[in-house]
Amino acid sequence: MPQPYLTVTGETEHEIEVRRSRFICALAPVGEPGQAAAFVTARRRAHHAARHTCSAYVLGGDRRTRRADDDGEPSGTAGAPMLEVLVRRGLADTIAVVTRYFGGVLLGAGGLVRAYGGAVAAALDRADLVTMVPARVVTVRVEHALAGRLENELRTAGHAVRGVSYGAEVTAEVGVGLDRLPGFAGWAAAVTAGRARVTPGPLVYVPAPA
Repeated sequence: MPQPYLTVTGETEHEIEVRRSRFICALAPVGEPGQAAAFVTARRRAHHAARHTCSAYVLGGDRRTRRADDDGEPSGTAGAPMLEVLVRRGLADTIAVVTRYFGGVLLGAGGLVRAYGGAVAAALDRADLVTMVPARVVTVRVEHALAGRLENELRTAGHAVRGVSYGAEVTAEVGVGLDRLPGFAGWAAAVTAGRARVTPGPLVYVPAPA
């Protein structure tokens, strides 16, 4: 059964200092590995003088795609604790990049694990998060005269309208939460006097209704 997850709504940056070393964590929403790689590259360019640019990300509603990079720190002391924080807090479709400016004091393996994990945790504490819930993309087709009412009712009910197209008839693509899916066809019939045609589609994730 697909489960909800959290993701960041935008980029967040926060810095901590540990024994004179600066750890700057940047968080961002990402949807695929290419986006994650591009974000890491951008952070390297922004902090080209830094000693390390370590990263971790989790992708997908099933949270199966995970990657961690120590970027020259001792194996398992940077990317892994960063990833562990993301997983433990239920994040997905999110990347964390921690830039380290070395302060001249060696932290040891335990100190590095705490610093990198702590940098991500501190940034998450300050980030805006949204809960993403499993849903189906449902196609709803109605005649033009009903289009305005349908779209208004969909939005009022808190359904995620993904797009509306106009042709011989009006087609709306809607993200309907799995918990609301069993009653959706009946709801659509009620607001269109039985004239809507409803077709369930693939699984997606949409923001939870406010």
